[in-house]
Amino acid sequence: MFTGLIRAVGTVHVQGENLLHITSGAIAHLGDLELGDSVSVDGICLTVTSLLPQGFTADVSPETLSRTTLAENSENARVNLEPSLKVGSKLGGHFVTGHIDGIGYLEAAVQAENAWEMSFRVESRVARYIVSKGSIAINGVSLTIADCDPIGSWFKVAVIPLTYAETNLSHLQPGSRVNLEGDVLGKYVEKFLRLGSDAHQQSVAGLEDILAMDDRSGNRSGSDRAAITETFLAEHGYS
Repeated sequence: MFTGLIRAVGTVHVQGENLLHITSGAIAHLGDLELGDSVSVDGICLTVTSLLPQGFTADVSPETLSRTTLAENSENARVNLEPSLKVGSKLGGHFVTGHIDGIGYLEAAVQAENAWEMSFRVESRVARYIVSKGSIAINGVSLTIADCDPIGSWFKVAVIPLTYAETNLSHLQPGSRVNLEGDVLGKYVEKFLRLGSDAHQQSVAGLEDILAMDDRSGNRSGSDRAAITETFLAEHGYS
C-alpha cells in the first residue's frame, strides 16, 4: 500500500527481459530498504530482489510488462519511486495499491499561473473510475481530477510546481503513455453494486420459478398468484 506521494526519482537500467536495476541519487529518501520490501516504481508495486549501494533490483513479470509502461522504458528512463506505507505514517495523498488499471496518454500540458494543467486520454477499462474531484494515481503520483468528460475517457489535473518538478511528470510530452490507477474505494463500490443487482435478479427469477411450478401443479389460481403476501414469501425463504 502506498499514498501517491513520491519520495525520489530513479533511473532504470534494464538487465535482461524481466529484471530492472534502479538507481537514485536520493535513495536515502526511500528509508531503510530491505530485501523483499515493496516499492512503487512509476505507480507499479514491485518487490526488492537485491540491494545496491545506490539502488535496488526488481523482477518484473510478463503480466506486469504487458499491462504497464515498464516494457517501453529505455535505458536511463526516469521513474517515480515511493516506499510502502508504514502504520502510523502520514497519509497525505490517497490509498494507492500499486496495481495498475490501465494506460493513458498525455494530451496536453499547459503552464498556468500556479500550476501545470495536464489533460489525459484513457482506456475504457480505466474510464469508469474517473470522476470529477476523485483521486487518480498517474505514474504513482496522487492527484485530484479537476475536470473530466461524462464517460471518463478524458480528464484534467492541476499539478503544483513542486510536484511537477520533483516527479517525472515534467518529462512527459504529448503522446507519452502513463500508468493509471483509479481509487480502490470506487472499485469495491462498483463490485458491491454489481453483486447486489445480480442477487436481486436471481431472487426475482427464483420467485418466478416458484410461481410457475405452483401454476403447473394447480395449487394456486391466477388471482391467488397475484397476491404475494409476507407469509407466502417467508414460506419460500424470502424473509
